[in-house]
Amino acid sequence: MNKTELKEFLDEKVVLYNNPKFIESDPIQIPHTFTLKEDIEIAAFLTATISWGNRKMIIKNAYRMMELLDNSPYDFVLNHQEKDLKTFENFVHRTFNNIDFQQFIKSLQHIYKNHFGLENVLNIKDNSKNYKTAIHQFKTIFFEIDYQQRTQKHVSDPLKNSAAKRINMFLRWMVRDDNSGVDFGIWQTHNPANLSCPLDVHSGNVARKLKLLNRKQNDWKALSELDKNLRKLDKSDPVKYDFALFGLGVFEKF
Repeated sequence: MNKTELKEFLDEKVVLYNNPKFIESDPIQIPHTFTLKEDIEIAAFLTATISWGNRKMIIKNAYRMMELLDNSPYDFVLNHQEKDLKTFENFVHRTFNNIDFQQFIKSLQHIYKNHFGLENVLNIKDNSKNYKTAIHQFKTIFFEIDYQQRTQKHVSDPLKNSAAKRINMFLRWMVRDDNSGVDFGIWQTHNPANLSCPLDVHSGNVARKLKLLNRKQNDWKALSELDKNLRKLDKSDPVKYDFALFGLGVFEKF
């Protein structure tokens, strides 16, 4: 395929998958149960954090997280006391356990009370055109308070060449306004042109088959290569192609 044919092919797949039916089988359904901005972003962040492995199990465990937060994540994060975290004791999703969950709630409280919330701490503040340093700075702030060493592995760092798939997915949900009711677009201070594709096994394999990506590893260097090529197809909304790559990989076994 030449560039024009590739763009037409992928644009068709975006239309096919970027619609409300996508929500039914995707973890993005969890933040869609809320209306308050802070509830949406906290629910989305926690859901994205455990988004690896079996999708049904991700969705089940993310709903369980919301139940443990009394289905009011922002109120819980802001006002919880140490004793309230004891209800997390049996929670586990793969390697993310109750210790990690408790740490995340404490760090989120720190971010909302001392750093004006998630939208502010993840904003790009160095005039760059991607979230590489923003995500690194976010991780630094996240662990400014006392923390359990084991929990660090659950927040990626692009400066260590991580593709930061889950944080990039969370950013897509918050920043991109798709006019079709899937992504939220509630972070008005962010620019969707700066988003990166949540690179995983599915999107990576499809991107390589379509010659959008040559690098073998799914790391930040690969993500930078993919960014460059997707921005040639749509510089203002490059991450809409995540729907195409993911849909082709997961639903069409491309």
